Amino acid sequence: MNANVAWRQGLRFTGKAGSGFEVPLGTDPEEGGTSDGFLPLELMAVSLAGCTAMDVISILTKKKQTVTAFEVTVNADQAQEFPKVFTHAVITYLVTGQAVDEAAVLRAIELTATKYCPVQAMLGKVVPMELFYEIFEDGGSETAQLVKKGKYHSQSV
Repeated sequence: MNANVAWRQGLRFTGKAGSGFEVPLGTDPEEGGTSDGFLPLELMAVSLAGCTAMDVISILTKKKQTVTAFEVTVNADQAQEFPKVFTHAVITYLVTGQAVDEAAVLRAIELTATKYCPVQAMLGKVVPMELFYEIFEDGGSETAQLVKKGKYHSQSV
């Protein structure tokens, strides 16, 4: 896999990888930027959320779960001192659907955490992570009710 960033001006860059898509990179004004793009570390959190989300929704689909909405949030704590690395991350899987099976959600989380997501595998070697889930029953008309929530437990995460 190859990626590059091209400098535009100041602390503004454009990132590009083999897929051909581009992403703006920038930084905050207090760091000398103009808040005109993703912070590089933000992209790591987005990458983690995206990688695990793709796995989980794919697995739930294969398990014939009726998912009507799905979101993954990553909340990462950072060190106060430079290089301000992630020190802890909480990943929460928000699954909305019709009669979604909790066991299927747990298995999907297990598989992404232990087998499929390379971002989680890499970051998990240096960043402690906690994995939570919330399952909502879709009531139609944009209403959903929380029916199950919990924490995924594994010695390898």
